[in-house]
Amino acid sequence: MKFNNVYIESMAYEEPDVFLSSDEMEKKLSPVYERLKLPFGRLELSTGIKSRGYFENLRPSEISAKAAKKVLDKSSIAASEVDLLIHSSVCRDFLEPSTASVTHHLLGLPNTCASFDLSNACLGFLDAMKVAAAQIEAGLIRSALIVTGENSKPLIEKTVEFLNTNESLTRKSIKKYFANLTIGSAGVAFMLSSDSTNALAQVVGLETLCDTSASELCQGDGNTNELMMETDSEELLKAGIALAKENYKRFKMNVFEDVEHVVGHQVGIAHRNLLMHSLELNENKDHVCFDRYGNTGSAACPLTLAIASERSELKSNDRVAMLGIGSGLHTNMLGVKWL
Repeated sequence: MKFNNVYIESMAYEEPDVFLSSDEMEKKLSPVYERLKLPFGRLELSTGIKSRGYFENLRPSEISAKAAKKVLDKSSIAASEVDLLIHSSVCRDFLEPSTASVTHHLLGLPNTCASFDLSNACLGFLDAMKVAAAQIEAGLIRSALIVTGENSKPLIEKTVEFLNTNESLTRKSIKKYFANLTIGSAGVAFMLSSDSTNALAQVVGLETLCDTSASELCQGDGNTNELMMETDSEELLKAGIALAKENYKRFKMNVFEDVEHVVGHQVGIAHRNLLMHSLELNENKDHVCFDRYGNTGSAACPLTLAIASERSELKSNDRVAMLGIGSGLHTNMLGVKWL
């Protein structure tokens, strides 16, 4: 899928209220660590994640709205001119109505601005960009506000309680809950536009691929206040890398043959290193933020790009590959050219 008239006009993010270090996380898990004789320090050592954050008293809609207000402050597009709002996080305020409708109201968007939720695990934000970009390219809309508000607090609290109180856990069975301890939080917002006048970058194209035979490797269940997740991390890594490798071949043929920057989904050091090696990409091109923020779900890839932009690490004509992977398995690889 190629685009000729789609641009990223502005980007912004909202940091979590509280950061929890990996050492602090393991202290919370002292009962199960001591019972199973697990080595303290293994969490940061194996993942490269030094901390992850959470929001204390904010709903996903409010997290998204905070990031979106920053985008509107930066943007030449006023709230009254936004044609579409898509809320793309895993986290939601409730099942009904859409979390997008709450964010829409908080931002004071016009009643002509359509809004809906689009959720696809960690790939939601890139899927939302794809949907919005297609509408902009077709001339159906002129602008779209893509937002996400991920908050890991319910997952962290439920996981710590479960692991500390479940006496049946063994060193083997606890592994499927290990990924829960890496999950972080963030709000991110992008303004997409058909107008290049004040744009940061052009959205050039996208390739997508799926392997739904892997849909059982990572599953979350519960409600908005008590989420639990079980992950076969080793098998998920193998399947995810295989899928990414196949899709990157398509990306190189149809979007960018080579890139100056890589922005991947932020899982941890092992995933990052294996992905870069498997795609034969130079590690110096890679941008990461998992060490501070952990795995922030749908916010991970756009958060990393927003931080790289904020730090002026991207220059005119640089080509960026946004490599998104979400459990399911699905992958979107989005090509962006900096202006």
